[in-house]
Order: sequence, then C-alpha cells, then structure tokens
Amino acid sequence: MKKTQTKILLTLLLFSFCFSASAQLTDLARLEYSFIPKGKSEDQYTRLRALLNFPIKTKEDSYLIFGGEYNRIILNLEDNYPFDTEPLKTLNVIDLNIGYTFKWNENWRVGAKITPRIASTLTQKITSDDLFLNGGVYAIKDRRDADIKRPYRLILGLTYNTTAGMPFPLPFVNYFRQVNENWSLSLGVPKSNATYYFNDKHSLEAFVGLDGYFAHLQRPTSVLGKQVDNISLSVAVFGLGYDYNFTDHLVLYTYAGCTFMMNNVLRDKDRNDVYTLDKTNTFYLRTGLKFKI
Repeated sequence: MKKTQTKILLTLLLFSFCFSASAQLTDLARLEYSFIPKGKSEDQYTRLRALLNFPIKTKEDSYLIFGGEYNRIILNLEDNYPFDTEPLKTLNVIDLNIGYTFKWNENWRVGAKITPRIASTLTQKITSDDLFLNGGVYAIKDRRDADIKRPYRLILGLTYNTTAGMPFPLPFVNYFRQVNENWSLSLGVPKSNATYYFNDKHSLEAFVGLDGYFAHLQRPTSVLGKQVDNISLSVAVFGLGYDYNFTDHLVLYTYAGCTFMMNNVLRDKDRNDVYTLDKTNTFYLRTGLKFKI
C-alpha cells in the first residue's frame, strides 16, 4: 500500500511540473534557492534555479513566448552508503519553453506550451536517455479584474510529461477565488494555499504543495547487485509563505515548512525502486526573487 501511495505521489508531482512551468510564464525572470536537510543526518539537498521568459505580441491579446529554465541540484551525501555516491552529487535540469496564448472569447483564454527537457548528471555526452518532452494545453477563465463580488480564475487543461512514464495526457484543474479584500484561496496541483493580504506590499499564506525532480544518471551505478539509471525526489510539504512586493512586478518570496511525505529514490532503467536514499520527513525552505507580468 505504501509503495502504491508513493507512486501516485510521484506521478502527480511529475505531471504537475508541466503546469508549474506553464504558470511561471507569467514570470519574466526568477532566481530561486531551495534547501532540504536529511533528518538525523549530515546529508542535504540544495537546488539553484534560474528562469527567463520573453513574450512577443503577435496581435491583439495574442502572445508567443520563448523561455528557458535551469535547475542545478546538489546532493551532499555525507552518510555511509554501500556504493559510490560521486556520480549523484550534481544533477542538471534544463528546460526550453515555447508557448502561445490567445483570447478565445470575452471570458476564455487558451494557451499551449511545449517544453523539451534535459534532466541528467551531464558528465558525458548527451543521449536520448537524458532527453524528455513535456507539454500542455489550457483553457483559462480569468475574472480577477471583473467587477464582481468574488473575482476568480479557473484553469482546465491536459498535460503530457514523459518523465511521469505515462503514455497519455493527464487532466488538470486549478481554481483561484478572491474571497474578500484580505483573503484568497487557491486549490490545485502542485500547490494549494490560503493567502492573507496585509496591504499591497505584504502577504502571508498557508500552503500545501509538491516539489522534487527526476533525472538520468549518465554513469550507471551498481547498488546491491542492481544497476541504477535514474534518481528521483518527490516531496509533499506544508508550511507558511511570505511575499514582499517591492513594486507591482518585483516580488521577494520565502516558503518554509515541513515535509509530510518524502521519497528520494535510486531507480533502474524501468523506473523501479532500487535503493531509498531518504524517506524521513524534515524541514523545507524555498526562497527567491521574481519579476512578473
């Protein structure tokens, strides 16, 4: 039962990356730092992330968007393991984002996005095992600027993600509601939250979300007599977040909390579990600076 729950979490995590990247197309630039220590250990996980998007207006209410994202994942593995941890220390995830969005009618906007991805240790020449393809199509009804009592936004979509190992598109739903001047709610994947706005500059939120990665190891490692070809981290986390708006477009953000489900696993070429690096719940921190539309 526990293995089944972990696989469900990993699948949700991986397909949610597709939407997560799509949602970040509203971010023109982002710099971010994440940190997860291993409970009762000197091991730790660090991620450095940089994102840049460039929208091009093709006609009224229509945009072509080119962008890229780079994640450098550093695994400081100080514990004693029954194998060489050197090939695992640095992982790289590189995305190229190509998106297009246009206004379908007065209420609905349609968007599509394709994201070729390299997710690998990048210690050798890139092969097909290092390459993945993500994408999605979305319909967005955005009434946040409408003159109604409780503005809202609804996103319906289909996402496809080769890292999830699913040979078919997966559905996606995300709903945002402005409850009143001070409160808003957002329900969906990879994050749901309730946000309180002190004023135009300061806001505090309680959140539940998913985080993690999946990458190919270019130097296969033998663990307990089995070959390891891939590594993945899937995390479910809850906590508090704080945003400080320097301007309407420049935002400093910090999310801190605790994981309530953790699975850092070495996998074979068929993505079956071979060795669990970490499954102990622990502290979680993510902070950064973003420039948004």
